[in-house]
Amino acid sequence: MGVDCKNTSMQRLQAYKYELMPTGQQQRDMRRFAGSCRFVFNKALALQKARYERGEKKLGYAGLCKLLTEWRNSAETAWLADAPVHPLQQTLKDLERAYTNFFARRADFPRFKKKGQPDSFRYPDPKQIKLDQANSRIFLPKLGWLRYRNSREVLGAVKNITVSQSCGKWFVSIQTEREVEQPMPKGGAVGIDMGITRFATLSDGTFHAPLNSFKRHEARLRKAQQAMSRKTKFSNNWKKAKSRIQRIHARIGNARRDYLHKATTTISQNHAMVCLEDLQVRNMSRSAAGTPETPGKNVRAKSGL
Repeated sequence: MGVDCKNTSMQRLQAYKYELMPTGQQQRDMRRFAGSCRFVFNKALALQKARYERGEKKLGYAGLCKLLTEWRNSAETAWLADAPVHPLQQTLKDLERAYTNFFARRADFPRFKKKGQPDSFRYPDPKQIKLDQANSRIFLPKLGWLRYRNSREVLGAVKNITVSQSCGKWFVSIQTEREVEQPMPKGGAVGIDMGITRFATLSDGTFHAPLNSFKRHEARLRKAQQAMSRKTKFSNNWKKAKSRIQRIHARIGNARRDYLHKATTTISQNHAMVCLEDLQVRNMSRSAAGTPETPGKNVRAKSGL
């Protein structure tokens, strides 16, 4: 008699994010590509809204792709042909997914995109991508070879690439797929109580203190904001001051994400089951006092939280 052996392996999707070091021309090209994706998204969304107002059925992804071909061949929007076609198609997929989430009541109605909120585009075809880890560079269509800060090894087969811009810097996120061993749970079950004075309190008595990364940079941020307020709006000095504020906000956000990743990793590696209460911590920490015109209610009860 044969003995059935359970398969202990699983497929893992994982993303590796690195800072890019593009040339001046590559930065200009990436800004143009991100702008083209934003234009296509907004144009398709405006079209869908107009069809809805006329009582017509929403166009599907295939119908929007046909229109995209017309836009790329049109004399008015011929500049769209300068951008790679696959990221433009992925933008239409994002719009289709946004509509699906809206009708499933998982998200709000799709909104028009604004410049810098955020600027990104995605390459879905791994055949068009070349990753040279030994020389810390990656090849992307219509951008060529780009150097990146190679901080760790990329494991697995490349599935897609997302290029994004944040606080004046460009980043590449490489999603891979690989087979790994099924992790065996360690420890027992634990409940987590989220709070304000303590970031998280576990049912076994341990707790994680809050990071308070904003308070650590509050003085620098206030000085930078005061300096920007004294500059002429949209001048070169105003733009420099604004980028300084963005860098401080980015540092605050990076510290929070790093702390959150480390805390959740520690909890998940030491417990087989984790239970969380369904609670909005943001609502707990929001002020209940209101304004003199519209004072808040139950202020004393809220302060007790």
